[in-house]
Amino acid sequence: MTLAKIFKKNKNIIIGAIHLPPLLGYKNFPGFDIALKNALADLRALESGGVDGIIFENNYDIPHKIFVGASIISSMTFLGEKLRGATRLPIGVSVLWNDYRAAFAIAKTINAQFIRLPVFVDTVRTSYGVVRGDVGVVREYRKSIDAEHIALFTDIHVKHSVLLSHHTIEQSAKLAKKNGADGVIVTGRWTGDAPNFPELKRTRRVVGNFPILAGSGVDKSNICKVFKIANGAIVSTALKGGKARKGEVNVKGYGQRILKKKVAELIHTSSVKR
Repeated sequence: MTLAKIFKKNKNIIIGAIHLPPLLGYKNFPGFDIALKNALADLRALESGGVDGIIFENNYDIPHKIFVGASIISSMTFLGEKLRGATRLPIGVSVLWNDYRAAFAIAKTINAQFIRLPVFVDTVRTSYGVVRGDVGVVREYRKSIDAEHIALFTDIHVKHSVLLSHHTIEQSAKLAKKNGADGVIVTGRWTGDAPNFPELKRTRRVVGNFPILAGSGVDKSNICKVFKIANGAIVSTALKGGKARKGEVNVKGYGQRILKKKVAELIHTSSVKR
């Protein structure tokens, strides 16, 4: 699966992330009407601002579970189907914290093009438990539901975690490539934190032309620097209105919307400064 097949280009790809509110079963679930209204508003801002694709994620389901239950799967399938019907952009799914089964199944159901998986080849400790990557199980499940046409973009040394395995980022990148990932994602340490550029460069050196996406902290101040190394970026927080919220793990609250103006500024900056 090539980036060009999904996004019609191989570089300078901007994927806008839609952060869903707390979903069914969580205390602050606002109801499906509001969840859908907000998701569609973010979609319109991203699409009209000029992104190349979107991904939707259950970021505000705090505390996360490594594998989610039926209420989250049904919520994300319902909302994802509405998003899929509202745009022709490529669409992806990430089910936090690391539910590859739900992500692939939802993607297959709604005809999405890719998923994001935080842990594939590493072992990490999170606030929600230890997550051990198991490439064989992921690949087997993907094949079992005939989802091998759905691209797998996987983080390496992912944010919001402590690395327990002893692979360097270069080793993790090579393992992900060897074991069937369609691209690797390099992040900072947390939401809103830019990738470590020396690590980004080291990753590029060992994977050659293999796709690399930046997965956190990309904004108009650094996107040109990012695009000198990575093929693309997944962006959301920098595109939202309002200020950062103290104590919010996602930096901004689920009530803060993506603004078309900020999306257009990012797209413009990425195109004129290169």
